[in-house]
Formats: sequence, C-alpha cells, structure tokens
Amino acid sequence: MTAPSVLLAVDIGGTFTDLVALNLSNGSIAVEKLLTTYPDPSLAVLAGLRDLLERADIPPTSIRYVVHGTTLITNTLIERKGAKTALLATAGFRDAVEIGNEGRYDMYDLALKKPAPLVERRLRFDAPERMLADGRVWRALDEASLRELAAKLRAEAVEAVAVCFLHAYTNPAHELTALTALRELLPGAALSASHQVAPGMREYPRASTTIANAYVQPIIDSYLARLEKGMRAGGIDAPLNIMLSSGGTTTVAAARAFPVRLVESGPAGGALAGLHWGRRLGERDVLAFDMGGTTAKAALTRAGELAISHQSEVAHVHRFKRGSGLPLMVPMIEMIEIGAGGGSIAHLNALGLPAVGPESAGSAPGPASYAKGGKQPTVTDADLLLGYLNPDYFAGGDIRLDVKAARDSFAALSTALDLPLERTAWGVHQLVNENMAAAARVHAAERGLEIRRYCMVATGGAGPVHACGVAQGLGISRIIIPPLAGVGSAFGFLSAPIAFDFTRSYVARLDALDLDELNGILTDLENEGRGIVEAAGVPPAEINVSLSIDMRYVGQGYEVRVPFPMRALNADHIAEMQRVFEAEYRAFYGQLAHGVPIEAVNWRVLISGPQPQIDHASFADATDACDQPVAQRHLRFSPEGAPVETPIYRRDGLGDSWSVAGPCVIEEAASTTIVLPGWSAQVAAAGCLLLTRVSDRDGSEPTVS
Repeated sequence: MTAPSVLLAVDIGGTFTDLVALNLSNGSIAVEKLLTTYPDPSLAVLAGLRDLLERADIPPTSIRYVVHGTTLITNTLIERKGAKTALLATAGFRDAVEIGNEGRYDMYDLALKKPAPLVERRLRFDAPERMLADGRVWRALDEASLRELAAKLRAEAVEAVAVCFLHAYTNPAHELTALTALRELLPGAALSASHQVAPGMREYPRASTTIANAYVQPIIDSYLARLEKGMRAGGIDAPLNIMLSSGGTTTVAAARAFPVRLVESGPAGGALAGLHWGRRLGERDVLAFDMGGTTAKAALTRAGELAISHQSEVAHVHRFKRGSGLPLMVPMIEMIEIGAGGGSIAHLNALGLPAVGPESAGSAPGPASYAKGGKQPTVTDADLLLGYLNPDYFAGGDIRLDVKAARDSFAALSTALDLPLERTAWGVHQLVNENMAAAARVHAAERGLEIRRYCMVATGGAGPVHACGVAQGLGISRIIIPPLAGVGSAFGFLSAPIAFDFTRSYVARLDALDLDELNGILTDLENEGRGIVEAAGVPPAEINVSLSIDMRYVGQGYEVRVPFPMRALNADHIAEMQRVFEAEYRAFYGQLAHGVPIEAVNWRVLISGPQPQIDHASFADATDACDQPVAQRHLRFSPEGAPVETPIYRRDGLGDSWSVAGPCVIEEAASTTIVLPGWSAQVAAAGCLLLTRVSDRDGSEPTVS
C-alpha cells in the first residue's frame, strides 16, 4: 500500500476559507477558496474539502496530515460569545482583572475606556488561600470552602472556570487541589489553571490569559469535535494538527487544553509564508505583508528569523491602540495589525473625516459588490471602481462583482465629502495604503530596524492589490508576490513544524541561581513538551529542544529575551549568560548598565519537530504559455488624472523569462497583482513575481499622487 503523500492546509479567515493540498510525491498543488460560513465555520471547511478532493482527484486515504488554522478564538473573544465563565482567585485579588495596570493607553483621553473583563464581578470569587512569592504556603487552601463555591457555580449554570491563585507559577499545589475538587464537584465544566496556561509572573496578564482560555474552551472543543467527525465521515482518517500563534502546530488534544494559543493561528501562516518565500529568493530581511478580507497583518524578520513575543492583546477597545485590549501571555509570532482588509467599511468618523474600519462586512453580507445584501462601501468596492479588480474573474470567477452595487454604496460617502465618486474611491484606497505604511513604519522604528532595506512578501487576497502602494509609502523597492499569494497563509501552514513551548518564572540574580532547582525545572518542561510533540507523531530522535531566557538588570520592569543552548547548567555557564544578555541588550538599547547586577526572570523551552520540506512544490498549472496581455482595462492611478488603459495578464500563462514595465495588472484565481507606474515585474525563481521600483528618466524616485 502506498504511503499517504498529500499535505492539506485549511485556513479560516474572517471573509474567506482557504484550502491548499500539496502532493509530496510529485509536487502538485490544488487550491480551494470559498466564503467563510457563520456561525459555524466548519461547514465551509467540510464543503471545501469535498470540492477540493473531488476536483483534484485526491483519494482521502492519500492525505498524510491536515494543518488547520482558524479565527474562531479571536472572533469569540472580540464578539464576547464565549462560555459563561467564573474566576477563582486568591482572597483579595478577584478584582485584579478589573483594576488592570496603572498605564493609560491614551493619557489625554478623559473618558478613556478600559477593556471589560470576560468575567463579570458576580462570577469572580475569592478562595481562602495564599502562596508567597518563593513558593511557601502562607495560608493553606480551605478545601471546604471549595464545596460552597461549587454550589454557587452550579446555581449560576457556569460552563467554565478559571483558577488563578497568587504565585501559582512558583508552587501550583493549591491550584492542583482546586482542580481536583472542581472536576468532582462540577463535572462537565471546562477548567483552566494559571500554572498550566500562563505560568509566569505579573498577576493581571496571567489572570486575563487564564480567563480567556477557559472562556473559549467549550467553543473550540465542540468545533473541533464537529470538524473531526466531518472529516472522518468524508473518509479522511489523517491526523489533524492545529496551527499555533507561535508558528508551530500541535495536536487536537493540546489545542483543546490551551485554545488561547490559537488566537493568531491564521495570521501566523502569512508570516511563515513571508519567511519561506524570502528564503527561497535569498532575502533575509523580509516584511511579511498579509492583507485579507478583514484585516492586514505584518511581521518583520530579524537576522533572517521571525521574532516571538509572549505579550500581546486581543479584543481592543480601540483597534490600533496598544494597551486597550485584554492582555495575553502566550507565545506568538510578533505581528501587528497594520490596517483594514478588503471587506473593511469606509465611513466618516466623529470628526467628519474619512476613515476605514475597524468594522468589516465580512463574508455575510460582504462588500456591496458581492451582491449578497451589503450596502456600505468597502475597500474591495473602492478597488473595483478604480479598475483594479476584474468583476468577472474575482475568486477565479466564482464571485461575480456588481459594479453598479459598488457605485451605489459609495454614493452617500461621495456626497458627504463633496467629491466625485471615483475620487472618493481613490481616497479610500490611498487612505488604507498610508495607514498600513505608517503602522509598519512605526513598528520597525520601535525595534530599531531600517525598513527601507527590507523586501516585502505580499500575500492574501488583497495583499498584491495594495503591495506597491504600501511599499512606496515605506520606501521599499522590492516586492515578492509568491505563487498562490491569495491563499498564502494556508500555504504557510505547510512549512510549520510540530512544536510546543513552555515557560516557567524563576526569578533570581545570575550570581545566586540555584542550579539544581533550575535544572529540575528545565527537565520537567522538556519532558512535558516531548510528550506533546511525540503524541503528534514526531520520532524522539528528530525532536529539537531550545532554550531562551528573559533577563534584565535588577530594578528594571521588563526583560530582554536571549537565546541560550539547552543543556545541564553549571557554574561555568553563568558568565556566558551574562555575555549573551549584554550583547542582546546592547543591540536593543545601544548601551549597558555597567555594575548593575543581572537577573533571570522567565525560562522558556521550545520543543519542535523537523521543518517540513516543501521547496519542491510545483506551481506551473498552465499548458499554453501566453506572455501577451489577454485584455486591456482602464485603471486610475492618480486622483485627478484620467484613467489609463492598462494591459491585463494572466499569471498562469507567464513564462520564465517574462518581464514588463508597469503599469499592468496580473490576474490569478485567488488574487490580483497591481503593478503601478514606476515599477517593473518579472517572473523570478520558484514561480514568484518580483516587483522592482525603478527610477524616473531624470533619476528621481517615482511617486504616485
């Protein structure tokens, strides 16, 4: 019997659900793109699977494994549609999630709104117990009180419980006792404990993360159960791996236990795709730009690698204001939401100025041009009115765009601004581009990176449409549009290794480390991680273990993460820890605090399998090369100038030596690439399109007003 050879990736976005199948035996690729279904996104996944397997003639038994990323967790937290959740906190600390921290995300806003906790106050309970920071018991847990609390929880019909006791990351004994009691007293309730979900110091983000995990557990559990059942009914008996926000994949069991780690699983695929295609074309400094139907995300590499953050936010009160969301202590690729997506709605803000988003038309009703009931103007409608999109070839022709509906949607906004309709559409398009460029510029500056020397990799259905405009705003001169850019995140999933990481707070000065205790902690973390990765099918001999340490000068509030070899630590390694910390600290801040002691705070162990090899994937699906335009269309490249008759090419017909000077349009089933005036395009290695910004005849950089 032939071994299964097909890898299948599924990405659920806010507007579209994308599927990519890669046959490892011959490198062939098959793609399916359809609208996401609400409220149950598994319906689109299962329908897409049936259509893809039938159209590509892929036997279900040939699938080796399925990688799945979803926005379900993010949407549940944003929409506040999770389980009815209660919190058990150390006596006197139940309001820590309400108090938050002393920082204000807008110091000048006198009516500032902070994100409301996911658990209302009447469902937050004090548990009589107290653990000291060094792990000693100051007040033993009153187990009898747990029975009284359980009775109150049953009376409230609570579906999930978050347990977050003070300093449980140092000594989890009380949380373990509470979990044992609650499993017996509240059978069927989802339980999350902070020492398992977020075992790190800082009370507010630790509690917030634990609550978020409990809040979404019943939702993801029922969703994955439906998905697995539907896959089995369709004859797919392959393992289902779930994409993590950190860029690795894990088992369904681990995803059910720690669903909060899936909060950015979809965008992580776009970042991985950017890294993959940058490496294929020899680019180490990559800006991964992924713009879909709902949002646009960006990630920057450092030294050829994606940065991992353990502090993020979700469900912002103000979408682009750091500090206005619920804090999460989970590992994820360091990304920023830099702007709106194709379905984001254009409107006038409170000051009467044009704005785009954060509200999105999503997949239902969708942009007005989808003709599915949407009436408000969106970015997709603006791009259609500017001539950038082919109404008869959107999503490969599966969705016919209604130009009249798009024009009607912009009528009110055009009247309010007292501008011609096409001028209004142009303004929306440019506003989106400039907002994204500004956000990416700030993100790079905060990290001390010179973004102008970066190469952009544009993915997502709307990414190639806006790539040149965003790149011009950033001063970037090279853009890679990879094959299948419109389903870039799903393709990125295929490059993700099976991986899981664990963190433990152990705070001590380097000259006072208890190495025996520390080595015991690291061994426990490694063994726990190996169990998860081996359960996902990775042979023990192929598992890689790496360590990173969060360190700081004594007295500082936040840390710098430094990589360190994973091994049994001894006294000879202390000086090496200091050297790597000082090198990383100097890279961030340009100077050192000589004479100040250094302390370690968090110890992070990453356990991963081998990197999947997908470089041999073949993207040539055209039998007849046609380097000539297939049509002409009038596009608008400036606010006042007349539309320009522009050649239209089909990407699947372009030969290896093809190149052209802009402007032009390159269409494919899942996306459209707009090459602006002043840019050139050519077919590069691995079927990628390489867009290069050229100089005007007088040698100056070209601009588009």
